[in-house]
Amino acid sequence: MRIGVFCSGGDAPGMNACIRAVVRAALAGGHEVVGIRRGYQGLLEEDFHINAEGQPRMTLRCVSNILQRGGTILHTSRCSQMYKEPGQRRAAEVLHRHGIDALVPIGGDGTIRGAMALSRFYPGRIVSCPGTIDNDLCGTDATIGFYTAVSTAVEAMDKVRDTAESHERLFLVEVMGRHSGYIALYSALAGGAEIACIPETPTDIPAIVEQLRQMKARGKTSVLMMVAEGDELGGAADIQRLLQEHQCPYPTRAVVLGHLQRGGCPVPEDRLLALQLGAFAVECLEQGHSGCMVGVRDGRPVRVPWADAVRGHHRVPPELVRLLEAMSR
Repeated sequence: MRIGVFCSGGDAPGMNACIRAVVRAALAGGHEVVGIRRGYQGLLEEDFHINAEGQPRMTLRCVSNILQRGGTILHTSRCSQMYKEPGQRRAAEVLHRHGIDALVPIGGDGTIRGAMALSRFYPGRIVSCPGTIDNDLCGTDATIGFYTAVSTAVEAMDKVRDTAESHERLFLVEVMGRHSGYIALYSALAGGAEIACIPETPTDIPAIVEQLRQMKARGKTSVLMMVAEGDELGGAADIQRLLQEHQCPYPTRAVVLGHLQRGGCPVPEDRLLALQLGAFAVECLEQGHSGCMVGVRDGRPVRVPWADAVRGHHRVPPELVRLLEAMSR
């Protein structure tokens, strides 16, 4: 079997580890691997990874010493052409012409939707791996890159708290998560933040201000508030303005971590997850499976139909929301 592998959409720490797992598992099974650069855009442009021998196929040497590296050696991009039928037909034709029998796309919601569209015209097998820091795909307990993003956010929070305490301020720390509060909630718990504003729960500014007044009355001199960029009231700057309008008892500052969360060496949890899922994706292709995403539930690899992976919302555990409320008293 000739297997194509690529990354699409936003980069996530651990994508390289997943590429490595796909290549090594495939070569161990006697298959050939073609690395496609820059995701669907690179596929349309026939931009393939070239090995040291000048050939468009990936060898063991191609994935040496990349396990610990952030980003992706295959690069990534977004591709508007895959939203339209001509682009989908063009991608299928390129795959056919280069004899690529199967695909392992690594990415998030958009990557899966692109694969679903491509499968209308491409008869080969496609099994995707969940590579996104947002952890917003259903059917899997975690996505590749999520744990590292949380670690990065917590490290930043530890530094911000030093300034918050020194100046007796409230800092609003904005993290990624357009539709998901996973990074914000997990970072808030692990970093000791008192409040988290996330899309899954209503953000009640008057109630938050009253909570802050009670904290102030108890002698608390500084506060950290995590804000998911997708909160219904907006990002950190928007919520900061609303707090000030409601006479917040603390002076406030806002910090946006932004793309900082996507970079850096993947933590061990993301490396292990990426290795497990990359190898399992190849196993699924060998068994004839297609039209699914591989994930992990309770430590075991599972197959998730694409429609289930992108249907609905991967909600944060309500018990962790209650835990944060208890910890902030």
